[in-house]
Amino acid sequence: MADVRVLVVDDSSIVRQALKKGLGAQAGIEVVGVAPDPYVARDKIMALKPDVITLDIEMPRMDGLTFLRKLMKYHPVRTIIVSSLTLKGCDTAIECLDAGAYGVVAKPAESYTIGDMASELGKLIRDAAKLPIVDKATINTTAPSLKAPPTLASIETTHKVIAMGSSTGGTEALKNVLSVLPKQVPGIVMTQHMPEGFTTSFANRLNEQCEIEVLEAKDGDSVLPGRALLAPGNKHMRLSRDGARYIVRVTDGPRVCRHRPSVEVLFESAAKNAGRNAMGIIMTGMGSDGADGMKTMFDAGAYTVAQDEASCVVFGMPREAIARGGAAKVCSLSEIPNQIMQFAAGKIKAAA
Repeated sequence: MADVRVLVVDDSSIVRQALKKGLGAQAGIEVVGVAPDPYVARDKIMALKPDVITLDIEMPRMDGLTFLRKLMKYHPVRTIIVSSLTLKGCDTAIECLDAGAYGVVAKPAESYTIGDMASELGKLIRDAAKLPIVDKATINTTAPSLKAPPTLASIETTHKVIAMGSSTGGTEALKNVLSVLPKQVPGIVMTQHMPEGFTTSFANRLNEQCEIEVLEAKDGDSVLPGRALLAPGNKHMRLSRDGARYIVRVTDGPRVCRHRPSVEVLFESAAKNAGRNAMGIIMTGMGSDGADGMKTMFDAGAYTVAQDEASCVVFGMPREAIARGGAAKVCSLSEIPNQIMQFAAGKIKAAA
């Protein structure tokens, strides 16, 4: 199999050389060039035709987000964001994910070395190279106009919980689902593969865009109607019970399915602690994280939904869940909010 051809775009010569050396030392990757800004990068993309580019956010002459949007419109290239974890950087990096970036990797910090970054980035590059180039124009991400069912007042939300998991493409998918849900929706717990620091900014942004409350989860938070709790980056989140109420437990621990937070961890806990009172939703993302957990939820009597291939950015996680018999329903992204409300109203029965 041919090496993945990579172009590194960063205004720092130190970072460019560190990435060139760190990535070039990994099997299956060839760094074909480096560029200090988007204008040079544009010419090198046309000349070198890389499979993947790494892209800094804050650069001279043109910022990374503007460049990414132009790329995705006129000459799509698989792009991975390499960013410092500042609040401003978090917000912009999330916009980059919405614009079509395949992932985000943090630049080295005190507890995160160049070697750590190169290893994580190398894996992401190899995974991204196997995927089709994102064509956002073909993805139906327009959320439907959702009218609350007439029996909404009778929904027994205190005994139901929605567990959601996603990865690549999930930031936009979650926004489209959550932004149309009414405050009467059952409590939601969700895991999106994102680095530490980015989940705070992402949750804040969703909270501004949604009628429901969206928070980055803290250990012991209650799962309440009209509230969605997002697993923090670099932490696992489990659904638990404290007497009659649902709460979340946020903990450290080894990576599961190569991820922390892991959808698998969330779904397994939902199966154990909510069973037939839970709904599991697995959406766009590469890999298989959550596939076995969704099957466990299905076997425990939960109602389970997988996003269909046509509306996914990457049909990896849903495909694996379907293949393992864990999905009671396969539907488009635009149909998922209606599925949630139908389940909340008791109009959809859990698995037998």
